[in-house]
Amino acid sequence: MGSARPNVGQLIQVAKAAEPGAIDRLLDAYRNYLRMLARVWLDRSLRQKLDASDLVQDTLLKAHQKFQQFRGGSEAELVVWLRKILARNVVDVVRRYGAASRQVDREHSLNQMIDGSIHALDNLLVASGSSPSQAAQRRELGVVLADALATLSAAHRNVIVLRNLEELEWDAVAEKMGRSKDAVRMLWVRALKEFRPRLEALL
Repeated sequence: MGSARPNVGQLIQVAKAAEPGAIDRLLDAYRNYLRMLARVWLDRSLRQKLDASDLVQDTLLKAHQKFQQFRGGSEAELVVWLRKILARNVVDVVRRYGAASRQVDREHSLNQMIDGSIHALDNLLVASGSSPSQAAQRRELGVVLADALATLSAAHRNVIVLRNLEELEWDAVAEKMGRSKDAVRMLWVRALKEFRPRLEALL
């Protein structure tokens, strides 16, 4: 199936032309993607103090304020630019709370986390049994995957994020979700079964 979204390059040009509301419409399309990354990047100890959605909202606000500084014209360039803003916000939050876990305050460490997240997204695509269509190859797959995940139930989304994106062992997934290992394994299988058609509908 083809994506119903208009050409991202055209949306970027419209936003750069300062058409009223265009920047908001463009950036809001990446909310699910940024929320997914924020959840993975935030140190677990910080999740008790800061919601990933707040971090995403601040990232989108800064992106809106600085949009005229964006020099790219493609979705790939826009995604990289948004990730950099989010990464800087994560660094600022970690420093504010004095968290040292994962050494997120080091740029090199954060870059490794970014690379790891992208690799995990690739693995998720394989785990779901899906392959990118030509339409998806023209889109950023991470964005499409995040949008598909957002359509799942909270339990199905959580088990996929914990297992495939945070790459936790089954014991840790079970502890996080308050279920047995066998239960979360079965939940994961059902989640991927549901996820595949949701993803294909966006490809």
